[in-house]
Amino acid sequence: MKELIYPRFFLPTARRLASKVGFVDITPEGVGYEGTFGDHLERVMRLCGALHDQLRVRAGDRFAVFAMNGHEFIELYHAALLGAGIINPVNIRLNAAELAYVINDSDSSVVFTDPIFATILKSAIAEHGAKVEHIVVIGGSEGDGMAGVDGAVPYEALLDASEPSAPPEPEEDDPAVLMYTGGTTGVPKGALLDQRAQMLNACHVGIGIGLQESRRFLFQSPMFHAAVVAAVLAVPASGGTSISIPLFDAGLVLKAFEHEAIDTTLVIPVMLAMLEQHPSFAAEKLRSLRQLVYGASPISLSLLTHWLELLPDTDFIQGYGMTEAGSVLTLLGANEHRQGGDLLGAAGLPVVGVELCITDFEGNLAGVNETGEVCARGGNLMREYWKKPEVTAGAFRDGWYRTGDVGYLDGRGYLHLTDRMTDMIVTGGENVYSTEVENVLATHPAVDQVAVIGIPSDRWGEAVHAVVVLKQGMTATAEDIIDFAHKMLSGFKVPKSVEFSDHPLPLSGAFKPLKRELRRRYLEEHGLDNPPPER
Repeated sequence: MKELIYPRFFLPTARRLASKVGFVDITPEGVGYEGTFGDHLERVMRLCGALHDQLRVRAGDRFAVFAMNGHEFIELYHAALLGAGIINPVNIRLNAAELAYVINDSDSSVVFTDPIFATILKSAIAEHGAKVEHIVVIGGSEGDGMAGVDGAVPYEALLDASEPSAPPEPEEDDPAVLMYTGGTTGVPKGALLDQRAQMLNACHVGIGIGLQESRRFLFQSPMFHAAVVAAVLAVPASGGTSISIPLFDAGLVLKAFEHEAIDTTLVIPVMLAMLEQHPSFAAEKLRSLRQLVYGASPISLSLLTHWLELLPDTDFIQGYGMTEAGSVLTLLGANEHRQGGDLLGAAGLPVVGVELCITDFEGNLAGVNETGEVCARGGNLMREYWKKPEVTAGAFRDGWYRTGDVGYLDGRGYLHLTDRMTDMIVTGGENVYSTEVENVLATHPAVDQVAVIGIPSDRWGEAVHAVVVLKQGMTATAEDIIDFAHKMLSGFKVPKSVEFSDHPLPLSGAFKPLKRELRRRYLEEHGLDNPPPER
């Protein structure tokens, strides 16, 4: 039976609610777009026709989206999930070289982008060899921002010139989303997810937090992020209203709450701190909020308890997962947040349809409260890493996906995370692979040894921190190191702080820096809590 495909979820709702406003874009000037479900369906079908007839994209082909939030991004997701192609949502914080890598590795010959990213995209093409056949400019006029680039067309002109055309109904195992994430190789890996995985993830989330036709969901987290995909698919499919702002802006978020009666949103924890710092912030402005979902980054206990006090009538829900899981594995619900205590430090219970286990480093099952690698299985997991069969094989063991996270399951079945087996740093919801930063800093003429770790940050969840040993007789300041990194890395990868050591870095038996030891030292020296002990 073919059930777990997006057309079966979304099309009946869109037709039934054709006259209901379901999509709203908020800009600093006010409402920038307002469309009904009928409008949306017409536009998505025109987009499907344009992808096939004008851009020559077929069901198994990839197209990249390098853009800010908006109804167009949702349309592109929906066209892909209806079967028109495979969407490749690209992190808008990548630099030109990184963007070129993702475009070429994914074979995305079509790129949808905003005029604001024209310079980066043109550099990716001209200086880094990105192979792009068609560029579609969202929210721009003819050639806007893309002067001198062959094949650039405005998004609206593309739709106007196309006839509505429904793609053939996809199969459950047809790939739908190719999303890049940081990896142990130091370069991004593309996680390929099929219709079944995306639909099950949407169902898992829907069961966990509920889906109502009356929901008014604010998209303030970036739509390229895996954590947002469930809402992009499930909110419209359940008849809820999708309200978008282009990028997170505290003032614009507060404006949206005041004028659009937002009742649900998803945030990365850093957004909470930034929201409260806005001059016009007042908790009363969020009185319409019924559910606050957060995740994608660690949250400090002090920040969480403060916000629980600010919004006592709001249901707080934490989600844990990763791109490879499409993206949710566990949820910590409203009741647990109100109960408080040690549960506030948990990642939650597995969502319906997902199983978790903990294994030691040889793959043996760990007992209750015993620490090891978190492994998961469920229909929402990716089918493969794009073009990386050996890496894919290494990520699975006996049908279980090895997350690379370290944690334990308590006697009640709650997952507690204690570390990551890889050295990925999650800062403001973005993944930073420490080796990539280390490789850059190691080229500084004064650097002898360097290790990069994540340190606690109330604002970012984690902050990138570099520990540097200088070459004998040479000098450098923290500002020197940070400025050097800025020239070669995206801003979110640049260390927020640098410390210098007079002694060689502690090394393992394999002569690798002992980053756990460096983290422990940092926490002790700054009077912070030590990581949980091994269990």
